[in-house]
Amino acid sequence: MSTLIGKSIFLRTLKCARRTSCHFRKVHQTRAANLEQKNTEKSSGETHFGFQTVKESEKAEKVYEVFEDVASSYDKMNDAMSFGIHRLWKDIFVDRLAPTKPCKILDVAGGTGDIAFRIAKFLGSSDGSGITVCDINQAMLDVGRNRASGLGYTGMEWLQGDAENLSSIADNSFDAYTIAFGIRNVTHIENALSEAYRVLKPGGRFMCLEFSLVQNENLRWLYDQYSFQAIPVMGQLIAGQWKAYQYLVESIRQFPNQEEFASMIERAGFKFVRYENLTFGVVAVHSGHKL
Repeated sequence: MSTLIGKSIFLRTLKCARRTSCHFRKVHQTRAANLEQKNTEKSSGETHFGFQTVKESEKAEKVYEVFEDVASSYDKMNDAMSFGIHRLWKDIFVDRLAPTKPCKILDVAGGTGDIAFRIAKFLGSSDGSGITVCDINQAMLDVGRNRASGLGYTGMEWLQGDAENLSSIADNSFDAYTIAFGIRNVTHIENALSEAYRVLKPGGRFMCLEFSLVQNENLRWLYDQYSFQAIPVMGQLIAGQWKAYQYLVESIRQFPNQEEFASMIERAGFKFVRYENLTFGVVAVHSGHKL
């Protein structure tokens, strides 16, 4: 019986992999085509959800559902997809932030606490006080809060909020604003950047860790093959979520490249904007200052 079940799972996975391969060939777009699509969306009140075009009013709910579904297996999938390298990216990110006491730090889209816990460790904080974790998804926050309790970070604050509208946070409140692997999921990136600028104190620093454009064309091809052929299969086998991880790899391709995103950060008012590629540009660390 177990052999038959195993064979059935294998056949379903193989069928899904073939479907992804076909999907990849049909819908994978060039950067120029993506830019043209975004310009069309701006004028029509529509936006992208992966490679789908949806109404702007629908995207936030769709993203919420994605993370609601994967919250419990989110960290396990991060390890599997990146072969654990995401831990190194996050360590480097916090090292580049290099926070010092006393400080108030807002970690947006920080649900499960990975960045917040690293910041607390870097500061040598015993309870994580001064760090606020904000996420639109309560299920992700619940995972993070439980992890924080186990680590003794009882001083951290946990806030459910939308990166595009942080209405519960006063102007000029934080010394640093961090967001890791979250800003590509918002409907209007420029609104999230504007809110980041607003809640930072003068002299405050904006830091973003996000997937980006692999610079070398040959490596990019290999990365695309891995992303579209393997990651959704992993999502199905590990988290029972094929579509969520199909969205993940598609959303990465829709996100602005390093130069485009740096320009958006500058337009939001930040100065001394720069970025650093990690792992050939698979991800990039972006930073800017509010003067």
